[in-house]
Amino acid sequence: EVQLVESGGGLMQAGGSLRLSCAASGFSVADYAIGWFRQAPGKEREGVSCIRNWDGSAYYLDNVKGRFTISSDNAKNTVYLQMNSLKPEDTGVYYCAAVFQINYSNNLGVCGQAYDYWGQGTQVTVSS
Repeated sequence: EVQLVESGGGLMQAGGSLRLSCAASGFSVADYAIGWFRQAPGKEREGVSCIRNWDGSAYYLDNVKGRFTISSDNAKNTVYLQMNSLKPEDTGVYYCAAVFQINYSNNLGVCGQAYDYWGQGTQVTVSS
């Protein structure tokens, strides 16, 4: 059974750091693109950072560049999102998602893919 489980969310003051984890089971993340998405109340879901694990190419939303880092530990079958210098506007539910390399479209961006599998989400709240 394919499963993605996020963890690491919580309440943090502005300027602090959190590391989110996306633990995968039922498939090998090495063959997938993995994305981190977030949804704030009343807003559409947006791609925060995504990585193609077969070549390491990564994408970052403009307003997280230099603050967030996506990484993958293929041995642990886990993808991380290190979030530093957190801001109140980073608040939201963070989801990880996966799309198989065979289903990857080169006509779309890394975060613009039709992701097949989604986790249940983890809440991140940043207070000012």
